[in-house]
Amino acid sequence: MNQPKYTIGLDYGTDSVRSLIVNTENGNEVATVVFEYPRWKKQLYCDAPNNQFRQHPKDYLEGLEYTIVEALKLAPAGVAGNVVGISVDTTGSTPVAVDEKGTPLSLTAGFEENPNAMFVLWKDHTGVKEADEINQLAKAWDIDFTKFEGGIYSSEWFWAKLLHVIREDAGVYRAATSWVEHCDWIPAILTGNTNPKTLKRSRCAAGHKAMWHEAFGGLPTEEFLSKLDPLLSGLKERLFKETFTCDISAGHLTPEWASKLGLPVAVEVGVGAFDAHLGAVGAEIVPYYLSKVMGTSTCDMLIAPMEEVGDKLISGICGQVDGSIVPGMLGMEAGQSAFGDIYAWFKNVLMWPSEQIIVKSTLIDETTKATLIAEISSRIIPELTKAAELIPMEESSIVALDWMNGRRTPDANQNLKGAISGLNLGSDAPRIFRALVEATAFGSKAIVDRFISEGVRIDGVIALGGVAKKSPFVMQIVCDVLNMPIKVARSEQACALGSAMAAAVVAGVYPNISEAQKKMGGGFETTYSPIPANATRYARLYEKYVALGKAIEFGLK
Repeated sequence: MNQPKYTIGLDYGTDSVRSLIVNTENGNEVATVVFEYPRWKKQLYCDAPNNQFRQHPKDYLEGLEYTIVEALKLAPAGVAGNVVGISVDTTGSTPVAVDEKGTPLSLTAGFEENPNAMFVLWKDHTGVKEADEINQLAKAWDIDFTKFEGGIYSSEWFWAKLLHVIREDAGVYRAATSWVEHCDWIPAILTGNTNPKTLKRSRCAAGHKAMWHEAFGGLPTEEFLSKLDPLLSGLKERLFKETFTCDISAGHLTPEWASKLGLPVAVEVGVGAFDAHLGAVGAEIVPYYLSKVMGTSTCDMLIAPMEEVGDKLISGICGQVDGSIVPGMLGMEAGQSAFGDIYAWFKNVLMWPSEQIIVKSTLIDETTKATLIAEISSRIIPELTKAAELIPMEESSIVALDWMNGRRTPDANQNLKGAISGLNLGSDAPRIFRALVEATAFGSKAIVDRFISEGVRIDGVIALGGVAKKSPFVMQIVCDVLNMPIKVARSEQACALGSAMAAAVVAGVYPNISEAQKKMGGGFETTYSPIPANATRYARLYEKYVALGKAIEFGLK
């Protein structure tokens, strides 16, 4: 009797890593374990007011071992011996400076506590100045190396981040042989090929964030990079020329990692990719359906046949790359720099009295203080939601902008700030909260409108991620604003499931991603349909959002 084969999807998010073990025959999710990054949880190496967000590689390595080992303990007997593949997804662009062996500098002597020697998280915006310089030079160059990146380079991406770090830190500049994305480093560790020149680099990371394209022969030219800053001279030769899609094997587990994890050395390890890209795969993306990963930020994925869209240059998005999401298809990415993070920001504002006054009170004991503060924290968003749902749309006089963390798309600009307008003395917390939710929905509409105006149709919307699963209130507003039905993926961990699907292709269980999706997909748990009256009202309110955006972006310069 043939034993079922299993794959493991390893999903590195902003706050934690998850391992998911999946039966390749039917997509059954047999075990999952989550590990929160301990150093990140303490906000070590971060400077939020200055948009610096760094993560230590030890958080990633500890999570890798813990989640797989513990997930295998939860799985039925015999599963470990029948695991045939592992694939990895991570946030991005999240690069790190490495030495000649491919070791992150923060794992080497003298750099252990240096934030510049750690992974520069996707939402780190310290490279705004560098991104501006890249854009200025690209527009003046004979080849616009940003043209496949939507025409605007972002501080959230590879070159802006590394340039900022090496300008700021001479020690890191001297010690860094090369730079490696998080999604490339984990497969390299598992397979033992960490050499920066030979490890397999992700097509989606390189194409969407590093200005890599076949039309350029790879990365931007040495002349362009040297002109940008002489500090970049010679770096291109220490990076990479070739890139690989997520259906390609990076190699087998090393004996050391096989032993640590309790898996066979024959396990194939796939080339890595970004979480949103493999999340779209896990949510069963098909051509012309926008896949929205809705969490702390959003990433919006769209695929289309190369012969239909491949010649279009779509302005203002986060890149268009052959095979970056589904091999053989053009992968297009957009997104919002903050989504759920905006709700979290407002919650933190409202928590200030509790954290600063109750904690100092002499009226109650320490245990009661802690319990009370925890209860307030856990109930703020649910209670705001209940109250906001009762506010008639006709009362919507507050309009907000969702640029609290800058704007990713359309037209990346991390210099922008959020705004709330139309306040009066009756503007209470639920009304402000509703306006913030509406702002995030309007930001989603701006992305949809850009694709359509650029000649790329959208036939439907697929949602996944924490917000999509947990907040019907937010989802209905987004649905009404977009005036499109939204299907919500059933899987609680679509990104990890997408990685498991990719691993099944890498291991030879299925010939391609499409077949893996058909066999391993979890389907959809619900569909939101637009309410016509709300859609009409939101169309008018959206015009106010657009006008406010123009006033903030152009009127206050």
